Amino acid sequence: MEAFWISLGVIFVAELGDKSQLMAMTFATRFKTWTVLLGITIATTVVHLLSVAVGGLIGDALPTTAISVVAGLAFLGFALWTLRGDELTEEESKKAQRTTRNALIAVTVAFFLSELGDKTMLATITLATQHGWVGTWLGSTVGMVAADALAIVVGRLLGKHLPEKVIRYGAAAAFALFGVVLLVEALL
Repeated sequence: MEAFWISLGVIFVAELGDKSQLMAMTFATRFKTWTVLLGITIATTVVHLLSVAVGGLIGDALPTTAISVVAGLAFLGFALWTLRGDELTEEESKKAQRTTRNALIAVTVAFFLSELGDKTMLATITLATQHGWVGTWLGSTVGMVAADALAIVVGRLLGKHLPEKVIRYGAAAAFALFGVVLLVEALL
């Protein structure tokens, strides 16, 4: 239980103001809350399981240069895609409202990629070197999902008052910023 509570607290605090929270807010303005939360939970569960496995096996920092480069390029691609925007036909719009499968996949993949090499992943690896892996895995997952759930609530509230153009440009800028930061960190 000690590993659970320590990991929950550390990861919750580490996640505050992180890019994942901004992504959660952005996704929450476009998709249903439970879909975004489920995507975050799936991605976080897998990434943090990998993190505790690495932390438990080697106990050292994970080399993240290649992962950071790929994630940085992906974020720049997401920024361009977001700027381009998409137009839905009436039929597509109705279909999008009926199904959340594609939204779930989009959220899960985006969060998975954003967490690879992120400070919460590295923090989870470090915690796993000092505490039991099960408690660390569960605590870090709950801490991150709780912090991002907070961002979803804020995103849902703000999204009702922001024009779509502002959201699109803001999301594209956030994706571009994260992409550049990941590339700079990887190359320095």
